[in-house]
Amino acid sequence: MATAVSTDEKWRYAVGVVVLVAAIASQYVVPVYVVASRPIYHSLAGDVLIVYGLPIATFAALLGPGPLRHWHRNLGTATVQGLGWFGATALLALGVTIALGVAYLSLDPGALKLLERPNPALEAAVGNPWFYVGFSFVVGACEETIFRGWVYGFWSGRTASWVTPALLTSVLFASVHLYYGTTYGIAAPLIFPTLFLLGFGFAATYEKSGGNLVVPAALHGAYDATAYLTLISLAIGTDLHWALILVGALVGLLYYLRLGGAGASVPARGPPR
Repeated sequence: MATAVSTDEKWRYAVGVVVLVAAIASQYVVPVYVVASRPIYHSLAGDVLIVYGLPIATFAALLGPGPLRHWHRNLGTATVQGLGWFGATALLALGVTIALGVAYLSLDPGALKLLERPNPALEAAVGNPWFYVGFSFVVGACEETIFRGWVYGFWSGRTASWVTPALLTSVLFASVHLYYGTTYGIAAPLIFPTLFLLGFGFAATYEKSGGNLVVPAALHGAYDATAYLTLISLAIGTDLHWALILVGALVGLLYYLRLGGAGASVPARGPPR
């Protein structure tokens, strides 16, 4: 049975989301118009403090640590669920991307050339890729704490179905990656399905494990790390990228077959307050 959400809680949550979106968007806007802010935004520590630190502090102050309290819960279940959902959503994203690519070839083949533009995140890591390989796990932990911990976790156990908030929070997760839109223009829709579907898979992992954030954070970090590894060795980075996806898909398939297609069975729980 879903637990009611008070009006005050909804307002607190809304303020946290607004601060989150504003903090992330600010890195693309503020340095352009406020010259004095550039040293802060152009330093890794300053950028992280604003983009992640400010939303974390806001959510912690307004909502408390409730949605994070079970961050290490059911580690075994979370590992199986996390790998399975990660592999399934990554392969689904590949299928959607291929379908969109075919549509682009039919409607506007020239748009696909926009994908040849350099990725800003990878460009920033060229000078020290190993640092960014490790830093990927810090980013993964921060983003999962925010998006799956507070943004999705706030609704866990408070709605009739977990799917609706998982979908909505995944839309938010994908949409705040603004640099894909500004970099790839009309070809950006080829990127966003992956962000959306992986976000959904991480939310499902949180839900099915009873609030675990360790596994989504580790998978998120590993996924990003393989991209930076391509700067060191294209073959190694690419192989590890697909190995992670295929292992996840295999784990998910075996788990599904073991349950006879019945789906996950996780004891009912209340919201992690």
